[in-house]
Amino acid sequence: MTSAQHFVIVGAGLAGAKVAQALRDNDFDGHVTLLGREDRLPYERPPLSKEYLAGKKPVEKFTVETAAWYRDHNVDLRLGTEVTAIDRGARTVRLPDGSTLEYDKLALATGSSSRTLPIPGADAEGVYTLRTLGESDALIELFRTARRLVVIGAGWIGLEVTAAARAADVAVTVVETSSAPLLGALGPEMGEVFAALHREHGVDLRFGAQVQQITTANGRANGVALEDGTEYGADAVLVAVGARPELGLAEAAGLLTGTGVLVDASLTSSDPNIVAVGDIAEQDHPVLGRRIRVEHWANALNQPAVAAAAMLGRAASYERLPYFFTDQYDLGMEYTGFAAPGDYEQVVVRGDRDGREFVAFWLDPQHRVLAGMNVNVWDVGDRITELILSGEPVDPARLADTSTTL
Repeated sequence: MTSAQHFVIVGAGLAGAKVAQALRDNDFDGHVTLLGREDRLPYERPPLSKEYLAGKKPVEKFTVETAAWYRDHNVDLRLGTEVTAIDRGARTVRLPDGSTLEYDKLALATGSSSRTLPIPGADAEGVYTLRTLGESDALIELFRTARRLVVIGAGWIGLEVTAAARAADVAVTVVETSSAPLLGALGPEMGEVFAALHREHGVDLRFGAQVQQITTANGRANGVALEDGTEYGADAVLVAVGARPELGLAEAAGLLTGTGVLVDASLTSSDPNIVAVGDIAEQDHPVLGRRIRVEHWANALNQPAVAAAAMLGRAASYERLPYFFTDQYDLGMEYTGFAAPGDYEQVVVRGDRDGREFVAFWLDPQHRVLAGMNVNVWDVGDRITELILSGEPVDPARLADTSTTL
């Protein structure tokens, strides 16, 4: 490596900051520029719907590094700066003022944005989404005054915000098009666990609900109307219908994309000078043997070390299994592996499902473990990972038997 080289990172969230860290940890002594849309130091996003929203963790605790770290490590951090285009031929990125930066290697860590609904009232005052620190702050303020909240969407964000709202004594109605919460992530068997949890905490869950419009009065949201004519009143509405990966730059630059930027095991895109990490990376996963894109914190935390190695011309492969977690009321959960709808044949429960202290396993038709979820049971993550990676069939009855060690 020569000091003349310039590596540019687009996106200053957790993934982008970790790429910068990894480059310096690997003794890259060239120029590093980190460009971020937000005006805040890079931070982790899970607390926005969990501990921070609940008032249990200050922002300093989930800010990736202090401003001094970037200065001391010669990382040119430019906040409030959104890249407008990539010229792969010239190897430049264009900035809002029309100027350009040359790069030798480029890392894309542009993340995701909240999906919106193309329905009347979606842009009214009092309609909230949650993706940024500022949006979490707005919800914290809302919970101080609101009495009723309608949440559209029973995914992770919708349910975590619902739990925080109930803790603040806000009445919540959740409307969801599917027949259960978290259906795409967990399937109906485990989705029902979360439905029961929220019902116990007084949440009004409405499944199979198609929202026709967000109703308004004087330009402010005051509830939702469903296609069947049912209306639910509220002081505010949260739209939590998933995230959209920010692929605009990559697509305009001609990189190969699918649901995300197509990358190989080393996280290198169809352009050998460009890597992609985090929410936008649709990786050819060497362990799972399939393409996968995961919108979770663990990828943003762990992929950058591999991407940085690839930028430095070193052999690298991202082989970690997908991992995510949630905290809702008194339920803490970790999920490891990948079991898409249609992949698995059965879910085996080990422990007390009704008492919400158990481990669930998703098995394929050959009784191989695809994924495992531990609910209020800790220190079993490594065993779950070993079962998945072994690729060996298991006896479902023994797996469910708590007297048999994992």
